[in-house]
Amino acid sequence: MQACVIAGPQQALLQDASRPEPGPGQVLLQLEGSGVCASSLPVWEGRSWFEYPQPPGAPGHEGWGRIAAVGAGVERLAPGDRVAALSFRAHAEYDLAQADAVVPLPAALAGKALPGEPLGCAVNIFRRSDIRAGHAVAIVGLGFLGCLLTQLAVHAGARVIAISRRGFSLDFARRCGAQELVPMDDHQRVIERVKALTGGRWCERVIEATGLEGPLQLASELAAVRGRLVIAGYHQDGMRQVNVQLWNWRGLDVVNAHERDPRVYVEGMRMAVDLMAAGVLDPEPLYTHRLPLDRLGEALELTRTRPDGFMKALVVA
Repeated sequence: MQACVIAGPQQALLQDASRPEPGPGQVLLQLEGSGVCASSLPVWEGRSWFEYPQPPGAPGHEGWGRIAAVGAGVERLAPGDRVAALSFRAHAEYDLAQADAVVPLPAALAGKALPGEPLGCAVNIFRRSDIRAGHAVAIVGLGFLGCLLTQLAVHAGARVIAISRRGFSLDFARRCGAQELVPMDDHQRVIERVKALTGGRWCERVIEATGLEGPLQLASELAAVRGRLVIAGYHQDGMRQVNVQLWNWRGLDVVNAHERDPRVYVEGMRMAVDLMAAGVLDPEPLYTHRLPLDRLGEALELTRTRPDGFMKALVVA
């Protein structure tokens, strides 16, 4: 098979590799494509703790395709089934997944790109947010994740206040159903705008989806007394300073919404597939860049630089 190999910082090469064989409890996936995740940027940028070359296909974990073979003991899955999977070397033509990390796809989603892990991540964050009808919900950061959360919150009956520094992201948020659009151009101006929009009550739920310190501090300011601050951004590049005094004064529930249990990830993926089939969740307009496998490096650079118009990159067969 062919697989992309990150041979060094900002070096992605398409190479020949041995096609794996499924062991007991595993399936072999013939991949249609995989999503490119911002969590892959540290290895792409060359943080000091990574070793190179990376294994073929790593760190791709957003793959979907068809089952090519099954290992011993695998039931209810068969060659030819179209599935999404949580696997770890999906930037390749084939990858292995545990059978219990595979989600069958219904015929209603035939032909649809389905990077299951980020879709399941959005659903799990939404579940942890406990958003209810009538809530004012501020979403700080309107990338792929923020827009999916906007769709889910609007469907739940919430009033979504979308906050982003990128004008085109606010356009996407509007298309996803956000009722209020606020440019993140000035910290104090955003606070005053949200205060006015909520009549001084602030927001019952605030979701931070940027992974940056400044927007996290802003998100804290927007949460109502006894509200819930949900940290959905990818904060793994250093320490953060936060206003714990404000958290304490307002009695906030602060939720770090990143899951670490693979079973919960897969449960979220199953729910996301059901929501897509029901027409509630529609990620298709957010896949703004589709590139062939041999252009993984370009897809990672797009994810790193986030030029105007960029939401989510896929590498496809």
